[in-house]
Amino acid sequence: MRAQSISVAATALLAAHCGQAARILQGNDDGWAELYVRSFNDALNAAGHDVVLSAPADNKSGTGSLDVEPSPRRDACEYNSCPAGTGAPVGNNATSPRLNWVNAFPVTGVRYGIDTFGPQFWQGRKPELVVTGPNVGSNLWLAVPFSGTVGAAVYAAHEARIPAIAFSGASDGKLAWDASPPPLRSLLYAQLATQLTDAVLASGAPYLPDDVFLNVNFPKAEGACTRPAAFKWVLSRVNPGWLSAPDVRHCGGARLPTETDVSHEDGCYISVSVGDANDKTTASVDKQAVVLQKLGSLLTCLP
Repeated sequence: MRAQSISVAATALLAAHCGQAARILQGNDDGWAELYVRSFNDALNAAGHDVVLSAPADNKSGTGSLDVEPSPRRDACEYNSCPAGTGAPVGNNATSPRLNWVNAFPVTGVRYGIDTFGPQFWQGRKPELVVTGPNVGSNLWLAVPFSGTVGAAVYAAHEARIPAIAFSGASDGKLAWDASPPPLRSLLYAQLATQLTDAVLASGAPYLPDDVFLNVNFPKAEGACTRPAAFKWVLSRVNPGWLSAPDVRHCGGARLPTETDVSHEDGCYISVSVGDANDKTTASVDKQAVVLQKLGSLLTCLP
């Protein structure tokens, strides 16, 4: 399938099936001008949401939950997406001021988005949902504590008390925002991320339990996994549950597969882990149960 054809189809589908338009703040750790985050931004807007992007000026992968005040910018932003010599700690796209950069870390970007950038467009209100990514590359188990994409979502859920979802895609390879034509993987991940975002919103407020974030990992967009309909969503754990209390009962058992287990399964399976925003591990059984009830119609079992 050509990238252009999926883009047109995705836009039409998302516009038709959006469950609820919402104020959404978007962040990531690969930089504000990375293609994955911009494709997702386009898809969210096509679905009718009120979206503001706030992310680092450069790639800040692996910076976890670091948060500092932005410093004056001297060099050009990644992909020359902002000019050198601005001397500014933050900035935006001159023609699309909802696209913002901070000269700091992913958490800082989300913090500024929640407190400063978003309210400028939302009559002083804060976002109803925070989404980060899709990250270029997976964020599974041992990588989760170090991921800036996850760290930014955790800040939103724990510090700002705003429901948050962190998305990551196994197909890597960094590209600028204006890559033309955009590759299938970027458009596909954007559509899938919007599908889950809409499902969470359609489930009704409160969208997620307190102090919970969702850690979502897409498999590689290749082979049989190149059509949105081919993908299946699986409720999972962040970390193994060797010494943990039982999980929510699902798929005939009381132990959910880990997101790593899901990633190793043959097929187009997407892991959806219910994360604890206090420590970036797996949330308690009662909070898993709430998410299962909200997303149950979307979820499937591993073979």
